[in-house]
Amino acid sequence: METIKKKDFVEVEFIGRQDGEIFDTNIESEAKKVNPEATVRPLIVCIGEGMTVAGLDKDLENKELNKNYTCKVGVEEGFGKRDPALVRTIPKRVFTEQNMNPIAGMTVALDQNIAKIISVSGGRVMVDFNNPLAGKDLDYEYTIKRKVTDINEKINALQDAFFKHEFPFEVNEQKKMI
Repeated sequence: METIKKKDFVEVEFIGRQDGEIFDTNIESEAKKVNPEATVRPLIVCIGEGMTVAGLDKDLENKELNKNYTCKVGVEEGFGKRDPALVRTIPKRVFTEQNMNPIAGMTVALDQNIAKIISVSGGRVMVDFNNPLAGKDLDYEYTIKRKVTDINEKINALQDAFFKHEFPFEVNEQKKMI
């Protein structure tokens, strides 16, 4: 049976859990359990290129197609340790100027980052810019559905991963034209 190697592009179906709770999946039936409005799409990654968390990326190597696997991803190879420097106090007026009423527990977009409001006290708002999964161990279940060989699919996967957008392109004699 063929095994997956570094630099291979593969399509992966997965469920990511933290303390037994699903935090991410591209399996529609599982996603609907968490959010009935959820839509999912295939995940195509290039092994060893940082297109997913490091621990999962490493675990994908040397695996066979269409077999079910599980892996535990520690803090360091997941979303990293929590960084106390990413917890900041911001004047409440920054929020009110944007017609926002900050409430503890609220998730907001600030400075092109997602942040969670920890507390609101007087004119100050304590905001945590750490990834919500920072400092936590993760569990993944996954199946590598297929090896991707089509150059167009590979390019679209890279565009999606790095730009969150697909740009028109054509491939001529293995040169990418954008």
